[in-house]
Amino acid sequence: MPGNLELRFVNFRKGSYIILEGKQNADRFFIIHRGQVQISKEVEVVAEEGGNILGPGDFFGVISTMSSHSHIETAQAITDVMLISVQKDQYSQLIQNNTPVAMKIILQFSKRMRYLDEALTRLTLKNTAEKDISHLFNVGEYYCKQNQFNQAYYAYRQYIKYCPRGENVNRAREQMMKIALYAKNVKLVHDADELNREYPKDSMLFSEGEPGDELYIIQKGSVKIAKIVDNNEVLLAVLKAGDIFGEMALLDSKPRSASAVAYEDCAVLAVNQTNFARMVKTQPQIIARLTTLLSERIWFIYKQLANTRIADPIGRMYDALLIQLEKNRVAILSDQSYVFDFGPVELFNMVGLSKNEGMAAFRKMAASGNIQVVQDKIMVMNITEIPRQSEYFKNYERPGRFPGNYPERVS
Repeated sequence: MPGNLELRFVNFRKGSYIILEGKQNADRFFIIHRGQVQISKEVEVVAEEGGNILGPGDFFGVISTMSSHSHIETAQAITDVMLISVQKDQYSQLIQNNTPVAMKIILQFSKRMRYLDEALTRLTLKNTAEKDISHLFNVGEYYCKQNQFNQAYYAYRQYIKYCPRGENVNRAREQMMKIALYAKNVKLVHDADELNREYPKDSMLFSEGEPGDELYIIQKGSVKIAKIVDNNEVLLAVLKAGDIFGEMALLDSKPRSASAVAYEDCAVLAVNQTNFARMVKTQPQIIARLTTLLSERIWFIYKQLANTRIADPIGRMYDALLIQLEKNRVAILSDQSYVFDFGPVELFNMVGLSKNEGMAAFRKMAASGNIQVVQDKIMVMNITEIPRQSEYFKNYERPGRFPGNYPERVS
């Protein structure tokens, strides 16, 4: 490698374990220089796109290292291997010294995240993540019925733009005329070179289903990420200053999988493909931030996918709460209480339960007295019960762990 970057070569014998799933404090990742490595997970929910056997030029351990979370996979040498070891704090310099490596990591992460997101959506929301471009009309109709006219006007306009001969074009034009006076905050046209943009509250930056060629970095304010599923808006995230979104459409040129709406007045930096290629070389700190963001999201999706394999809805909800604690890096201390930033209905959505199914299970969880609802937020009186209950249900469902009758649940 050119410059001052000093990378270590490390060797592992055939059969050696290089990283172990669940191990905390990942501080380095590996690029394969010679040999082959097999990747495996305790819970394989979906087949890994591209397979589980890695060879020269491939990398592993990046997700856990860059997100500073526990390892989500086990890596074992299936031949004698020579690896390049990269410390987390060396990543920005690696980007500057070897742009192709950085691009390979980011592009593969983008592809993997979309693949995993679609798998998760099928398992939880029982729907596909990717919609036909004509779905823009449905988005407009939904928001129009909700009297959210900025979003409706934007979606109708994009539908007409991208589906000029669509069967609902006349209906879309009529709706736009009716709501035009009420759609005060709609931004439809931007100069391609306009990097710095401002969006007033409730204006739509982009709609699910439309083509995208930009990612955004929030400079000020916040942005809501949501999608329409079964004629309901599902809130996916509220992003704040410093967060990056829209990167999948930029990196793999596929339609937007969700909508972005200004949650409050916001300012963003818009990066297109030309600017992105230049940014990889000139602003490695932003690319490092993007890699960290993608790593965190992939780590979170893997955890959610594993959650779908827990059969008992109570166990699934306990595990979802544990995932949220790990995601937010909450220290699990004895006898400490904790208030989550969401309520029961949001928890049901996370694990793919209907409201009726979720309420029935949640009442049983609350019967222990450790879980309460305070001002529409879930509150846990003793946080150590969350990992204990999650592990209990996982252990119960592993074959051979609990012979005989169903044991009494820990309370």
